Amino acid sequence: MPTDAYQAEAPLATSASNTNGGTLRVVDPGPAEVDLDTTLSHPGSVRINVKGAFIVDQGTTTPASSNGRGSPNHHETKDIRLPNHTAVVSHIAIDIGGSLAKLVYFSREAHSTDPGGRLNFVSFETDHIDECLEFMRTLKQKYQKLNGGADSPNELCVMATGGGAYKYYDMIREVLGVDVLREDEMECLIIGLDFFITEIPREVFTYSEANPMHFVPPSDNVYPYLLVNIGSGVSFLKVSGPREYERVGGTSLGGGTLWGLLSLLTGARTFDEMLDLASRGDNTTVDMLVGDIYGTDYGKIGLKSTTIASSFGKVFRKKRQAENEAEDSGGLGHKDPHRHPVHQNHDDAPHDETASPHPENGHQSNGHTPPFSSADISRSLLYAISNNIGQIAFLQSQIHGLSHIYFGGSFIRGHPQTMNTLSYAIKFWSKGAKQAYFLRHEGYLGAVGAFLKRQPRNWGRRGSFEEAEAAALQGRMIARAIESEVLASCSDAEDGGVLVA
Repeated sequence: MPTDAYQAEAPLATSASNTNGGTLRVVDPGPAEVDLDTTLSHPGSVRINVKGAFIVDQGTTTPASSNGRGSPNHHETKDIRLPNHTAVVSHIAIDIGGSLAKLVYFSREAHSTDPGGRLNFVSFETDHIDECLEFMRTLKQKYQKLNGGADSPNELCVMATGGGAYKYYDMIREVLGVDVLREDEMECLIIGLDFFITEIPREVFTYSEANPMHFVPPSDNVYPYLLVNIGSGVSFLKVSGPREYERVGGTSLGGGTLWGLLSLLTGARTFDEMLDLASRGDNTTVDMLVGDIYGTDYGKIGLKSTTIASSFGKVFRKKRQAENEAEDSGGLGHKDPHRHPVHQNHDDAPHDETASPHPENGHQSNGHTPPFSSADISRSLLYAISNNIGQIAFLQSQIHGLSHIYFGGSFIRGHPQTMNTLSYAIKFWSKGAKQAYFLRHEGYLGAVGAFLKRQPRNWGRRGSFEEAEAAALQGRMIARAIESEVLASCSDAEDGGVLVA
């Protein structure tokens, strides 16, 4: 990825935070300057000036690649403008999962006289972690250039979370030559989600076909709720308050499942290509519906004729029928009729879906058209996994008495079919009593949480705030003891008729 693509951004600056005790508290202090004494008096709070914050819908966002489609190895998301935040930021944050590495950093607009800056979001496939580290090295070089070189007192550090924070810890330190602070994955998810749902306008929304994006205003009254984080796998977290959470369940059938199976069944090479295929597919050629069994609705138990009775339920019959027809016409020849061709990806070959002879694209070399395409398969599998996650989410919310369900994770990616399936599942099973919520930055909860957990310099180390506070407390106790002793002496002196000065 060319480094000149990043020249529009001048990183990095924000206020510091402490995570030892207390709760997440993102504040709107009004004035641009943040009083350090106020910050120190609230250990555990994060000082980000969110006054006037908004999501950047137009203009420059996180840099995209020159081909206009984005790199096959990373995915862009809208930036968040913080027009009143002026304090220096000395860190970047990364959440490295099994499939994707999500990066968050703060930048100033180059050559701009406007105050503040923006939070930038970019993700890379974890298999291409070297590209991500090269991007981070570019950010480090810009930071040093802006802040007095490598000897700057505000030395850059990396806040890392997710499993990759441990797997790639040594690699990050070696490549970047910076401190890497690892943070708990689940805690970062909650901190990030709390930030988005309480502070950022037009971030949280509900979804339905009739009203695709109904925004929910920020609110402080959000607990309790269920967070369904859909990454490579899925975690269900019951959140009772700031940093009060419990992982109540999970499933291995998540984004990694969709990605893995579709890489076997279709010619798509990236997750975004798979979602694009799904958006153009017709799952009714693959799935067995209630209407296929009953010929109509099953109204007695509330099932429409279009309800999926069996995912991929039509595949075996249709595939066998197509093979028999091909055999009758001599199309299969001496080929093994039970062998289903598997698409082979070749990185050096151009990816042309329409030119591929593989049956997933609607063409076979023997001239016969298969009964379903890769797009149909993609949509069917997307529905299968989304429906499964939606039902488990409902069951967990029912068990724990939760009516608000937030869906996060890079599996969603703002994809209409995914959100509609999850939302419909919650509404159907709860009979409208529970609500599904989505976020525009759903894949960056952990990375933002890690970003917000950055502690002020020296906090949590020798000479830290906690030690200073303990020393101050000890000093106050000594002073009070001396004062009590003096008062007692004065009282004794008065009783003895002697005035003690």
